[in-house]
Amino acid sequence: MRTDFERVRATIVGGRSLRGTYGAPGAKNAVLPMMAASLLTDETCVIQNVPIISDVLIMAELLRRLGANVELDEQAHTVAITAANVDSTNPDPTLVGQMRASFQVTGPLLARFGRFDCASPGGCQLGSRPVSVDIAGFTQMGAVVALADGVFHAEADALYGQRVYLDYPSHTGTQNLLMAATLSNGFTTIVHASREPEVIALVHFLRGMGAEIHGEGTSVIGVQGRDRLFGSTSRAIPDRIVTGTMAVATALTGGDVELLNIRPDHLEPVTAQLRQMGVSITETNRSVRVVGTERPSATDVQVMPFPGFPTDVQAPIGVLMTQAHGASTIVERVYDGNMGYLEHLAAMGANVKVDGSRAVITGPRLLRGRHLDLWGDIRGSAAMALAGLVAEGETVLDGFEVVRRGYQDLAGDLQALGASVRTEVLAEAEIRPAATV
Repeated sequence: MRTDFERVRATIVGGRSLRGTYGAPGAKNAVLPMMAASLLTDETCVIQNVPIISDVLIMAELLRRLGANVELDEQAHTVAITAANVDSTNPDPTLVGQMRASFQVTGPLLARFGRFDCASPGGCQLGSRPVSVDIAGFTQMGAVVALADGVFHAEADALYGQRVYLDYPSHTGTQNLLMAATLSNGFTTIVHASREPEVIALVHFLRGMGAEIHGEGTSVIGVQGRDRLFGSTSRAIPDRIVTGTMAVATALTGGDVELLNIRPDHLEPVTAQLRQMGVSITETNRSVRVVGTERPSATDVQVMPFPGFPTDVQAPIGVLMTQAHGASTIVERVYDGNMGYLEHLAAMGANVKVDGSRAVITGPRLLRGRHLDLWGDIRGSAAMALAGLVAEGETVLDGFEVVRRGYQDLAGDLQALGASVRTEVLAEAEIRPAATV
């Protein structure tokens, strides 16, 4: 298995505006469940516009170790998966521990093979992120599920359609239950379902495989189970989180960047907030131009499931708030541990007050470059790179390899737009103990 987990250091010198054009990659959070869904058939599924990131490499290896044939063409950004010879229903626990999305193979395994033994998933350190939505749904559909020594053991002679109410509109839970329902007996109704664009994208992929699904994009989705599904070819939607990060980075540096090959409607929760801060936003049907302002205004953000403001852009806009005039607030309503980056921002000079899931950021404040150790949060770590873009002096970020889990080449993309960013792989002797800030 190729690894992308060498220790990486990023060095950023602030003071440059971002200018130019940026083409959006495929959406990680759409591609990963589509890859998992390929387990539902013995025919070949092809996914196009695949981002070459660590999480995709992990999912590819996870499927291989289950017995699937996975051909990832990094140059063409395509992956072809044939799950005709799957001989295991036990996802590799080491890989499962590296990425929460790995748990999404459990719905397809249970539906097609009648069982799975899967460890509790790992991934970003964002506080409490249980898989209770998935497990409760599987149980309602007829599976017997037990948790022992950190491993979920599930068996079902068959799954049966039910009316499943989600106590929270989890997008991963909705996707997992959708996949399980496609091969169930009867009709499944998922109530309080996620409305995220990536859920809609998965429905389109499953429908291309022959699934009968309706209601995607609403809070009630219906699935008529089928005896079998077939191979399919599909193109991943653009990544609204990566593009949102680049939009905020442009505004932060007072830049001028046109974001290409995107879905402006998917980006609207971010662009609407940027407009409120005084940023110029010009849209076409496939692009958004972002032009920063010299005096961004303070704003208030409530993070909520789509079509609310996305939790994965909360950290980047928190950095922008340090340069806004006045007191801005963030209320995080999705992940209770998604504000860890604020401690690092405060170490760089930001005026930050945190009370549980609410933060107040008062600006503008001069940020000063620091040597910081990143942690296991993709988006928070990316946000610290954005902070370096406007900080005085040099910002050094150790542990930058975590960003590769969600961004193909964040450092290279920022550099192509005019930023001063360089990365280097650290030798063992250069890795210092984690610092407190």
